Amino acid sequence: MSQRSDFLKQRTPVTFVDLFAGAGGISEGFLQAYTENKYFDFILASDINENCELTHEVRYNKQLGLDLKFICQDIMEDSFLENLKNNIGDTPIDVVTGGPSCQSFSLSGRRRKFDKRDDLFYHYLKVIKHLRPKYFVMENVKGILTKDGGRIKERILKEIRSIVDIHKLPVLYTFIQADLTELTPFQRSIYLAKLDIETTDQDQKEKCRDIYFSMLQERFREITKTIDYKISKSNISVNSARHGLALMRQSCIREKIKAETIHLKTKTDLDNDIFIEDMNNFIDSISDSSILEKTVNALECMKSLTNTPELISLLQWALSLYVKSVDECFEELSSQAQRMDKFAQLSVILKQVRLYNIAKPIVLNSSDYGVPQNRERVVFIGCRNDQKLISSIPTTVTPNQKVSVYEALWDLDFIGNGEEITQYKKIKPKSEYVKLLRPRCCNSIPSEHGKLYSEWQKEGRLGHRFIFDKAPFYVKDKAALNSPILHRYETLHNHQTSAQKEAVRKRLEVIAKCGDYDAHTKNVLKSQGLASDKRNYNVLNPEEQSPTVMTMPDDFIHYAAYRALTVREMARLQSFDDSFVFQGKRSTGGDKRKVEIPQYTLVGNAVPPLMACAIAQTILEKIN
Repeated sequence: MSQRSDFLKQRTPVTFVDLFAGAGGISEGFLQAYTENKYFDFILASDINENCELTHEVRYNKQLGLDLKFICQDIMEDSFLENLKNNIGDTPIDVVTGGPSCQSFSLSGRRRKFDKRDDLFYHYLKVIKHLRPKYFVMENVKGILTKDGGRIKERILKEIRSIVDIHKLPVLYTFIQADLTELTPFQRSIYLAKLDIETTDQDQKEKCRDIYFSMLQERFREITKTIDYKISKSNISVNSARHGLALMRQSCIREKIKAETIHLKTKTDLDNDIFIEDMNNFIDSISDSSILEKTVNALECMKSLTNTPELISLLQWALSLYVKSVDECFEELSSQAQRMDKFAQLSVILKQVRLYNIAKPIVLNSSDYGVPQNRERVVFIGCRNDQKLISSIPTTVTPNQKVSVYEALWDLDFIGNGEEITQYKKIKPKSEYVKLLRPRCCNSIPSEHGKLYSEWQKEGRLGHRFIFDKAPFYVKDKAALNSPILHRYETLHNHQTSAQKEAVRKRLEVIAKCGDYDAHTKNVLKSQGLASDKRNYNVLNPEEQSPTVMTMPDDFIHYAAYRALTVREMARLQSFDDSFVFQGKRSTGGDKRKVEIPQYTLVGNAVPPLMACAIAQTILEKIN
């Protein structure tokens, strides 16, 4: 494929990179979006899994002819950021998108305390700090809003608001030194040192941290000089405070131990066993918050040993400041400035210093954007301080215009048990559902002169920009990609069913005819010797939208065929064009699920392209 010159010549490219890219749902949606004078230029994608890379390379490099870079690497690795910089080069990036792994946030599964994946957003924001895009989009499941009583959500917002424009910091430093005159010299120095820790380059952080704790330990020595010498060396509170300061100073070592321990938990799949409580307690014991609490309490006990309790109070304050985010430091500075009647002046400075503005997280339902699926997702959209704030993504369809399951799947219902079909077949719509089929425009808004949703799926939604000169193809793995003779060119891809035993097919038929997998249905199955240990089955309602598409093929039962869905049918429910071919294995099981990302998982974990397109469209309309 090649890009249409008439499309490109009248439009300015807006560059974007897609992290945690998965199959490419966000990427696909962004390529579909455009305005009269702008479009998205896809520069780079990243994911940890090789099948994600393979699917991207076939779709975007081979089919669409883009010069797309792909980094197949864990974003938590120390070398990731440098690798990213080398691949991007001098290209300025306007927008960054990404959905940090959502399994530990999801409401559909067990949540694990101290899950490695909970910190992925922090590494995502490290990329934002370096690239300084005009907008960034972070997508996740709705469960992130309530995890840990909402503390994860608040942490994310605070970290976003803590990203600063380092070029504007000198104005803030001058204000702290010259205008907050009621603060002690020690307090002003602590504020400045804390900001240095949070805003300096990674290789300078340790030096700044040493400066910070040198001031704290000097203050501690001043306090111990006012205490009897023998007591200062033997008292448990004094020693605890002394050692607590030393432990706090070594946060770099503690973070490495914590990260390795969490990685060990993830690698060995520790959960709900005799090891988990001790492991979690150990991780908790070396965290900043745990050590801080013990150290502050020890200092409190020291107040009875000295005649300078005010010095201890200042030391307690400085310790507490260390574990706060930049945003929390700004809040505290604002409180101090208000007390000194300098709040208005500081507010103007902070507005310049904060690099990103963000409204509250936006909850989206994919069915509001022409996707035949009720899939709720949360997006955090950060807007650089020279750009317009985005607080909502306008819906593209009204409630009575939503796409139904039948609209999405009716023309694919020609496959039997244990078959793979590679050509479309002509079938007639069922008379009782004909009323559901209505013409729509490209993004599924009903239109008198449009096409059916199923027709758009076959034709694709990239024709405005790309000329299709190469048919979609499938390869088994990366080695096959390098051997053209192994490329499988078909008219229809990913439309294959498993060969299910008669008992399984009968079970699905019973559940489908009962309409739900409830207690009554389970009793019917048991009476017929068809009981199942599976916790959940969803019978698709042809007249409604599907529930959230998951990664397991037998989670859904086809409304008429009494079988699990094919990869292509699940992709239809997600709004992927039929020309988008999911590569690699179709499915996998057992322990391989922890490391492999087969086609069903690629589809189930993806952001629906039509919903991503609506996000992209909003950004294009706002971006300066």
